[in-house]
Amino acid sequence: MTTEPGRSTPAPAAAPTSPPAPPLSPAPLADPTLRRSIACIGASVLLWSTQGLGMNFVASNTVQIQGALGATLTETNWLIAAYMAPNVSLTLILTKVRTQFGLRRFALLSLCIFLFAAILHLFVHDLRSAVAVRFLAGMASSPISTLGFLYMLDAFPAARKMSWGLSLALTCSAATPTLARLLSPALLDLGQWHELYLMEMGLALISFAVVYLLPLTPIVHSKVLTRLDFISYPLIALSFGLLAVVLVLGRYYWWFEAPWIGWCLAISILSLGIAVAIEFQRETPLLNVRWLMSREILHLTAILLLFRLVLSEQSSGAIGLFQTVGLLNEQSADLYGVILLASVAGGLTCGALLKPAHVPALHAVALACICVGAYLDSQATNLTRPANMYFSQALIAFGGALFLPPSLLTGLTAALKRGPEYITSFIVVFLFTQSVGGLLGSAFFSTFVVLREQFHSSYLVERLTLSDPLVVERVRQLAGAYGKVLTDSQLLNAEGLALLAQQATREANILAYNDIFLLICGIAGLALCGLVIHLLYLNLRQAIDGQRPSVAAPN
Repeated sequence: MTTEPGRSTPAPAAAPTSPPAPPLSPAPLADPTLRRSIACIGASVLLWSTQGLGMNFVASNTVQIQGALGATLTETNWLIAAYMAPNVSLTLILTKVRTQFGLRRFALLSLCIFLFAAILHLFVHDLRSAVAVRFLAGMASSPISTLGFLYMLDAFPAARKMSWGLSLALTCSAATPTLARLLSPALLDLGQWHELYLMEMGLALISFAVVYLLPLTPIVHSKVLTRLDFISYPLIALSFGLLAVVLVLGRYYWWFEAPWIGWCLAISILSLGIAVAIEFQRETPLLNVRWLMSREILHLTAILLLFRLVLSEQSSGAIGLFQTVGLLNEQSADLYGVILLASVAGGLTCGALLKPAHVPALHAVALACICVGAYLDSQATNLTRPANMYFSQALIAFGGALFLPPSLLTGLTAALKRGPEYITSFIVVFLFTQSVGGLLGSAFFSTFVVLREQFHSSYLVERLTLSDPLVVERVRQLAGAYGKVLTDSQLLNAEGLALLAQQATREANILAYNDIFLLICGIAGLALCGLVIHLLYLNLRQAIDGQRPSVAAPN
């Protein structure tokens, strides 16, 4: 996802044999009419929905899909890994492809490939073919998100592209996982996982018609692809893809148990190192390594990674907690509706307030919302239900919508100040922190929950002894459910103990989720304190510099 680098690229100068003439540049773009703005916003929402639903239908319904494919839960997660492997890096090279060959051809060809991938889902009935189709879908969906971003920017005049356009585009991106969870139960009832992708196919067909009838504002073509790009990019894609596979599947195969995880990480680091070595020597690199290692960009990268980490509380935390107590998407539909409304409200608020001067304040409010929401969630018990988390999850969704647009504005501004060629380098930062960073946050979250569950389980089980009268009484109560079908006292006692062990495991999981909620609260709180201290330091230094007497220059 990026701005239009071609719009600020001058056209080639006149040939030497012709009279001298000033360089040509694109004519100033007229502000879009109200009718076109509404149409472009609708097209953007449609494209984001098409891409986002296809991406999140599987991730939101792995438990339901595994039965249709005859696979285990661990095997079903290969579908997510296969999708993310090409998706996390493809936008990098597509930015140059779009600039060199033009938007219209890029858009229509991308939608044709995406439609073909959606159709293939309808003929999949086993895991192996599903993995291959999901890999193709991951490749095909990357251009669709770029188109959704560009249509939203095209809907607004130049003065509002980096405020309203940026905020609403990222709001659409953040809302699609929630929308997928809202829609998928009804679709699964109609026809298992094929019905999910029948809807995606329909959306892709509508998107193709919309893009054909409503072309984007054309950009100036320029030759930006070089031969070395086709050497560097495969190395970067291999590195990011293997890392994505490891982050998706690491906790299922466990990090130190499967040798292939170590080999994937080693190859990932090696391929990225070779790509960096190649890019470091190029005059027009795909990645400007020196700029990426500058203090400004490293600081921005840390901020974006922090955002993805704390926001994993919502994408993995509350959902995982409710799955632990036996609730599926259909039982949590009202909560997803609240999250969706809060995300939209946050995006609208950010669009109205987003300016470079307001970035620190927006970040502070976002971190405060996430901190408070995570703390409220950390009080969960086995009686907690979606209705008890409306307020806390709305706070986190609102804060998440406020956080990312200011960060992206800062990065894009820094890249555009250097020149359009720095856009692709910034895309690497954005992709790594959002796609790979999102997977990293989920992997950290789920791994932490597993470790804390084991800790709490051992603590609880140690105190469940049959020498305790309360434990004996509880076992009898639980065994009473089988009293009418079992007459053997030993079997009844064994069933009671099994049910008690299940309850202990459930309580240990809930305590583990409370621990991670508290950890996210602490991280957001520390980040907020660091931001406030940094702002106070800058203001203090500015005040001291303003009080220093000016020194007269020598004659």
